[in-house]
Amino acid sequence: MSKPSTPSTPSTPSTPSTPSTPSTPSKSQTATKPQTATERKTPSKPNQKVVAVLGTGKIGEALLSGMIRSGRAPGDLLVTARRQERADELRTRYGVEPLTNAEAAKRADILILACKPQDMASLLAELAPYVSTDTLVISAAAGITTTFIEEHLADGTPVIRVMPNTPVLVDEGMSVISAGSHATAADLAHAEEVFGAVGKTLRVPETQQDACTALSGSGPAYFYFLVEAMTDAGILLGLPRDKAHDLIVQAAIGAAVMLRDSGEHPVKLRENVTSPAGTTINAIRELENHGVRAALIAALEAARDRSRELASGNNS
Repeated sequence: MSKPSTPSTPSTPSTPSTPSTPSTPSKSQTATKPQTATERKTPSKPNQKVVAVLGTGKIGEALLSGMIRSGRAPGDLLVTARRQERADELRTRYGVEPLTNAEAAKRADILILACKPQDMASLLAELAPYVSTDTLVISAAAGITTTFIEEHLADGTPVIRVMPNTPVLVDEGMSVISAGSHATAADLAHAEEVFGAVGKTLRVPETQQDACTALSGSGPAYFYFLVEAMTDAGILLGLPRDKAHDLIVQAAIGAAVMLRDSGEHPVKLRENVTSPAGTTINAIRELENHGVRAALIAALEAARDRSRELASGNNS
């Protein structure tokens, strides 16, 4: 997408008196973004990038909070919010500067688009006049491809697609990162720095993003569903809800740590719990009889297919 040339600017006196207000330039006049101090926000440290989070829902706020905890100065962060009350809340809580989407695009080096997939097209239309090829654009919207974003911005704009999951709220997230056609190794490193503040990151080809969305992006919900069902089972077996919940949550945490740290295959870990003719093997038999394994496979396939639909523009 080519940008129109910037019109000539009249000279400015070094110490001006209050001048008459000039007419507001049109979008075509502001589409080209020169690299001047009046455009870019100056970062607090050399080589530090100014990051703007556009869309500060749960994931956006988690990224904002994580970047600050990791040592990034609030002055190097910009945010946008639809409601003034939300903007004031973010300013008070984190000391960051809320702006409009257009102002954030003009002043930031990195834009994180943390909006809903159905809002992406309108957001890109709003940003396009102010984003040039030296701005790194990172999308955290499910199902939105880098190609879709690139087509709405200046030709050559670096775009990265990231699929985080909700454990970023407790710094235990997994963010899957894919480069667009113009993103460099340095751009990927910047994305990993941002999302690494709230958990782990993994690079994959973009062709695998829909599968990763099904497995990791939606993955926490499957575990919550399992805990919900096991809590109900505990109540059926005669336990109070709070005790059933505590037992299952701690079992889940312990199992997750063993999976992460032991280096053992999950089959081996399961077999270590499964004694011949014992309680566990009887439970496993019932799970297999009821097709739980097949249901999980079908569920993840359905989630992947929905991610593909979102990518194709089917938001209904």
